[in-house]
Amino acid sequence: MNHALLALLAACAPAFAAEPPASNDWWHDAVFYEVFVRSFADSTSGPLAGDGVGDIPGLIERLDELNDGQPGGDDLGVTALWLMPIAQSPSYHGYDVVDYYNVDDEYGTNADFERLVDECHKRGMKVIVDLVLNHCSSENPWFIEAKNPDSPRHDWFVWRDTRPDWKNNLHMWHSLGDDGKGPYYYGFFWKGMPDLNYDNKLVSLTAYDISRHWLADLHADGFRLDAIRYLFERGENIDSCQETIDWLTDWHKYIRTVEPACFTVGEVWGQTDFVKQYVPKAIDSVFEFQLAETIVAGVNSGDPKAVAAQITHLMDSYDGAPYSTFLTNHDQNRLMSQLGGPNAEAIAKNKLAATLLLTLPGTPFLYYGEEIGMTGVKPDEDIRTPMQWTPDPMQSGFTTGKPWRQVNDNTADINVAAEKKDADSLWSHYQSLIELRLGTEALRRGTAEVVETNIDGLLIYRRQLPRQELLVLANFTDRPIGEFGIDLDGLRPNRLIRSRVLFGDARSRSGHADKDGWLHDWQPVAEIGPREAVVVRVIR
Repeated sequence: MNHALLALLAACAPAFAAEPPASNDWWHDAVFYEVFVRSFADSTSGPLAGDGVGDIPGLIERLDELNDGQPGGDDLGVTALWLMPIAQSPSYHGYDVVDYYNVDDEYGTNADFERLVDECHKRGMKVIVDLVLNHCSSENPWFIEAKNPDSPRHDWFVWRDTRPDWKNNLHMWHSLGDDGKGPYYYGFFWKGMPDLNYDNKLVSLTAYDISRHWLADLHADGFRLDAIRYLFERGENIDSCQETIDWLTDWHKYIRTVEPACFTVGEVWGQTDFVKQYVPKAIDSVFEFQLAETIVAGVNSGDPKAVAAQITHLMDSYDGAPYSTFLTNHDQNRLMSQLGGPNAEAIAKNKLAATLLLTLPGTPFLYYGEEIGMTGVKPDEDIRTPMQWTPDPMQSGFTTGKPWRQVNDNTADINVAAEKKDADSLWSHYQSLIELRLGTEALRRGTAEVVETNIDGLLIYRRQLPRQELLVLANFTDRPIGEFGIDLDGLRPNRLIRSRVLFGDARSRSGHADKDGWLHDWQPVAEIGPREAVVVRVIR
């Protein structure tokens, strides 16, 4: 540890720069892809090849599948990566860190990570990494040293001689000895992940230095902040204390002095009204868990009312502040499994959910394998299985060795190679949507407004910029919708209004505004198929 640097950071902390200019908000235009490196691609050459564990060199080999840097290719088209934890850890998942400064040996080296960033940047892609600040591993040298009450690091963790007199959450206090008696240390998730004590200034400064290392030394483009709502505890108040918000606000200002264009997105699992308190000062963006859950439930039920209400709630709650969208991630059952698949009905539902994800506001994140409909239900290892590249039932194109976790038994039917050849596949659907979003500014940065309709099962919302107006029309039902109408106002009197279909299989229709500038009961397209969505541009 460079203590001279930490002292310098301490001296500079109160005077960190303000928020960056708008030119650094690249993430508003990005489509992210979440990668579990262990399960994505085992390298085919070099010291890590064929060991059955995905690694950074293997990810580099597969980058052209995600973005080849060329227009009109057969890549998926995503423009940014989120890597789940890649620092040294004793576990398969990596959320219990033993060395924050070095890439895990199973995944490669720091030089491999720098090469990944370089290769991504050549393709116009960004790379953010999971940053686990709330806790470390019980095998971390910090904690091993801290077990000694006389150690200078003892106060890096939260200790009690006796178990606190709490009404709840007593399971978060762990006995240091095998006898179940004190001393006790605090670990929100489990005994193998002791929480760090951010009331200790040196812990805070170390977190600053770790952040600087990944941004300045290894050239990451930002961070996904794991479990960030639990940073401080005040008695039994363990969730989103004001001290957590304040600490993140100062940290956020500091990292912008290291890299003005870095991006931070926080895991704050909760309702919209709860998570919005973090943005934009404490974190650039937060994941919208409530929206994700509402979309999945609505697509499953065939009823879009809750989705419409949540879209309106988002617009009112965030009031222009940024947030990030997703459907599922590494902590949830796979989307295809939640939708009852794999089967034709679930694929149709999956396509509808994907269309909502990539046409709604927010920065979208796609979990690896979601684009081909990979399945999996908990335990966690089974929602993080090897990527299904080919029909090979044993190795799925993921490795030439024995995979660290058995590949799904449906890889013969669900794999990238097969779906890339099928213009009607889920992969092709995602590719087209990503291309549409990246090429349409109103989808990336436009406002959103739900358009009222009296047709059950039909969701319509407008995405709008001053010179670009789109309508997204989504049929949640299992039957076609052929007769409906919407009202538009603020038009030029007696003006012909046309629609141009940008996405979906539908025939456009025109209409005339009345003498007062209203267009009543306009039907922009002739019909919307079962569980299909259409995106049209309104030409006034």
